[in-house]
Formats: sequence, structure tokens, C-alpha cells
Amino acid sequence: MKILVTGGAGFIGSAVVRHILNNTTDTVINLDKLTYAGNTESIPTDLQNDRYIFEQVDICDTANVARVFMEHQPDVVMHLAAESHVDRSIDGPSEFIQTNIVGTFVLLDVARQYWMTLSDDLKAKFRFHHISTDEVYGDLPHPDEIQEGASLPLFTEETSYDPSSPYSASKASSDHLVRAWKRTYGLPTIVTNCSNNYGPYHFPEKLVPHIILNALEGKPLPVYGDGSQIRDWLYVEDHARALYKVVTEGDVGETYNIGGHNEKRNIEVVRTICTLLEELVPNKPNGIAKYEDLITYVADRPGHDVRYAIDASKMSKELNWQPEETFESGIKKTVQWYLNNSAWWKRVMSGEYKLERIGA
Repeated sequence: MKILVTGGAGFIGSAVVRHILNNTTDTVINLDKLTYAGNTESIPTDLQNDRYIFEQVDICDTANVARVFMEHQPDVVMHLAAESHVDRSIDGPSEFIQTNIVGTFVLLDVARQYWMTLSDDLKAKFRFHHISTDEVYGDLPHPDEIQEGASLPLFTEETSYDPSSPYSASKASSDHLVRAWKRTYGLPTIVTNCSNNYGPYHFPEKLVPHIILNALEGKPLPVYGDGSQIRDWLYVEDHARALYKVVTEGDVGETYNIGGHNEKRNIEVVRTICTLLEELVPNKPNGIAKYEDLITYVADRPGHDVRYAIDASKMSKELNWQPEETFESGIKKTVQWYLNNSAWWKRVMSGEYKLERIGA
């Protein structure tokens, strides 16, 4: 197949591109605007062969998006391009509205017009796969709030939307647009909602790489509030496998929740990273005794969701997908990757972002 991946130079998008190029014979058209978090170095040069095409295009640019469709004739679309950081959406929501809502509209409408030109055979095979987040569901009760012995609820594909941040509201809006294009125009769409991703090539504004890089420099490790917020952690390469399975085997019109079965409090994640660094980098910076001594509790994020947790049983039952990494194995691989790939993150850190807090 020819697969158009939007946002393929971003964190999850690049993992999808690497997975396709490493494990299939498909061709990838990587369409990315290359904002601050887009990085072509996230696609190793040995994978940039004749099955890899890069187009630097803004998904809001209708004319250029249409050109890419007509020039490359994709068989399916995997739409990952998005502004994705909650803290940034608090400081500047307009970029999130523009990219996540308007950009998705542009892609949907161009895809619809392109799809209408296809032969009946190609039209039947075409898919528009929209990759979204579990944050559209809002948050779940925290275990500390639930009576002892009561079962903890999970997000399912039927959970009502209740977004809390400008970011999650913009993603919820884009999800609704995708489903509307299916119902109104018949465009063959699929939606997936995932839990918190972590792994290699992650821009350092997010929790896991932020903590790793701050610790290596002996800087404070900021933990919002008391660190009790719970997330379900999904190794990005497990997610990439799941996404390819959905676009090739999933049913049109369906929603699939993708999770890692790894609920952890934020403070647990930070302490786990500190423990791994004690083992892997025993020579600490700035004469500190323990990495955990750097943990610093800071004012919580406005509107911070207390718990996310995904029921991924539909992926397991219908598409025979399960995560291969436990949190313990995945986080160790992640820490080791950052230790082994300092050239990548040092180039990233040479830009405007310097591990400072945003969205306060």
C-alpha cells in the first residue's frame, strides 16, 4: 500500500513510519509541517529509501494537501498531525484549534474529494484513520476516592466525551468531525483513542523525557501537585503496531481504544526513572546524593485530570493485539535510549525549548 501519514516527524507519527518501513513493504508519504516538535531525524537515514517520501506541508494548507493526495495517490490515511501538549494549550489554545480542528477538517474534505475520484475497488479499500487520545473522555475517579473493594471504572469505546483542557477539547472536536464525515458523506473512517505514550524520540516537554533529561543535568524534577495523578502508560512502539493493525484490519466506522494496561501514579513514574538512573548512571551531576533528592513538588496544572485508564479489550478480542512491553521493560528501554542517543536530544534542546515550565 501507499500510506499517507500526517505528523510523521512527530513522536507517535515517527514510530508509525519506522514500524511500516521496518516491518512491511508499504510506501510511506510523510506529511509534516515541522513545527517545534517535528524532527526528520526521528526517521533514521537508513530507512529513508525509495519507499519513503517526505512532504513538508501544513495540514491547514488546502491546496498543498490536495496536491499531495493527487500526486501520491495514497491507499489509506493515518492522521496523527496535531498539537498535543496540554500545558501549551493552556498558554496558547488558538494553535490547537487551528491545527487539530481546522486541519482535520481540511484533511477530511480533501480526502473525501480524492476518495470520490477512485475506482470502486480502490474506493472500497480506502481508509481514513484518525488517531486521537483518551483525554477526550475527561477523567475517571481516583482509587483514593472509591470505596474499598469497589471496582475501578475504565474508559471504553462507549464512554461519553467530557474534555477538560483546550487540547482535549480540540481533539474531541476533531473526533466528532471524523465521525460526521463517515455518516454524512460515507467516507470510510476509523477512530482510535490511546493512553499516555512514552518511548524513544519523545520531545522533552512531556513528563518522561523531561524527568530523564533534568535528572541527567542535576536540575529539579518537577511533579505537579502531590503526584498522585494516574495515567495508563503505553510504549510507543506497541502503539505503532496497534495503529497499523487497525488501519489494515479494523472495521470502518469503529472506534478502538488502545492502552498499555499500566496504570501508574505520576510520582511512581518519576521515582522509577530515578531508580533506573541510579543503576545506569551512578556518577551523578552536581554532587547530589540521590536522583530522588531532585524531586520538587510544584503548583498543579489548571484543570488537571486525576486519572486515565483504558479498557483495551476490544483491540485484544477483535484484532488480536496486546502490548508487548510492561511498564518496567518499556521505561528501562526508554531511559537507555536517551542515554545512548544524546546527539538527538541535544540537537532538539538547541532550539527554543529549554525544559522550562509552560501552562502554569
